[in-house]
Amino acid sequence: MLVIGIAGGSGSGKTTVVKAITEQLQGKVVVIPQDSYYKDSSHVPAEERKKINFDHPDAIDWKLMCQQIRELKSGKTIEQPVYSYITCSRSATETVTVEPAEVIIVEGILIFTCKELRDQLNIKIFVDADDDDRVLRIIVRDIAERGRTIDTAIEHYCDTVKPMHLQFIEPSKRYADVIVPQGGHNKVAIDILTTTVEQALKRKRTRKKK
Repeated sequence: MLVIGIAGGSGSGKTTVVKAITEQLQGKVVVIPQDSYYKDSSHVPAEERKKINFDHPDAIDWKLMCQQIRELKSGKTIEQPVYSYITCSRSATETVTVEPAEVIIVEGILIFTCKELRDQLNIKIFVDADDDDRVLRIIVRDIAERGRTIDTAIEHYCDTVKPMHLQFIEPSKRYADVIVPQGGHNKVAIDILTTTVEQALKRKRTRKKK
């Protein structure tokens, strides 16, 4: 089993890269998104939930995330949490069943900040993109998916997203084995990554047969 980490700033195009690799590998992949592992805040008053910093490593339940990745690597099926940005809470009744696959892709802005998780990754990829491009994507996403107005989306970027990117996400780039410039639009880089993954899988299969 090959575990690939794909990190990068908000709006960098990580999802596009993940989708492209997944499509080319045709069913050999399961994706573990960091966004499913935010800590449950259902016990926090509604007004306080609005102040949660989703771009800080402390917002993530790393213990559960690392545990479930280990379980997948050992061939076990997991029940992945379901998290809502709107309510800032983890569903108490709903999970997503994830079965093991040849390739596990772990995706998220903060995944390289956790050493325990980094140590489980065979290949670490950082998706890079111009700040201007990222800002536009973040604002559009926040309005469409997270119930923000354009004013609150801009305020959130300036107060939270940008400083956290500079403090945690950009420095984590140093852990990457591969940096993909131009975000999800870099088809050449995506093709090279897919070829690299396929070759790594072939080597693992060959060693297993021996």
